[in-house]
Amino acid sequence: MSYGLGIAKGMWVTLQHFVDTYIQDAQYLFRSNKVRSSKLMERQGPKNARGLFTVEYPYEKLPMSENFRMIPFLVYNSQTGQERCTSCGICAKVCPPQCIWIVRGADPETKRPKPEPVEFVIDATICMSCGSCAEFCPFDAIKMDQNYERAAYDRWGELILTKDMLMKPDTYHYQLHPSAKEAEAATIAKSEKAKNR
Repeated sequence: MSYGLGIAKGMWVTLQHFVDTYIQDAQYLFRSNKVRSSKLMERQGPKNARGLFTVEYPYEKLPMSENFRMIPFLVYNSQTGQERCTSCGICAKVCPPQCIWIVRGADPETKRPKPEPVEFVIDATICMSCGSCAEFCPFDAIKMDQNYERAAYDRWGELILTKDMLMKPDTYHYQLHPSAKEAEAATIAKSEKAKNR
């Protein structure tokens, strides 16, 4: 009994959306003085529509939520060019599918380890976009990208992401996550205040 009721509810919602589409189109047509098909198409876009509408992907795309996450990327300071990553390896340790590999750099003269990665590799084919690497990074060196269009013919050339493919400026990160800029500025100001005490 409940199975049939669920189908009926779903069909009712679909019918409401279908009817809403035509009612809203009729209201729009009678309200405007000069009606053109381009205006009607503009009204039926994903920003203004109620009812049924189609997003003509890849020409149209729905806006992404700020919290949407895909493959991680490495952040560097756009003004100084300084990388944030210190190759501490925490991201590789907390990664559930173990898709991150890091090779720490060494000073050529003393052979002592340097706090910067020589190699940083992420296998995008096994990354599950959980965001653990970005969450646990103590230096805010890893952030989550929003690029979901990752289809490729060649796995080794395009889906095994090397350090040069992963490096992006902090301005790119702030563009994806506008609220992060204020939060990071407050954190930096707080740490500098603690240093000066």
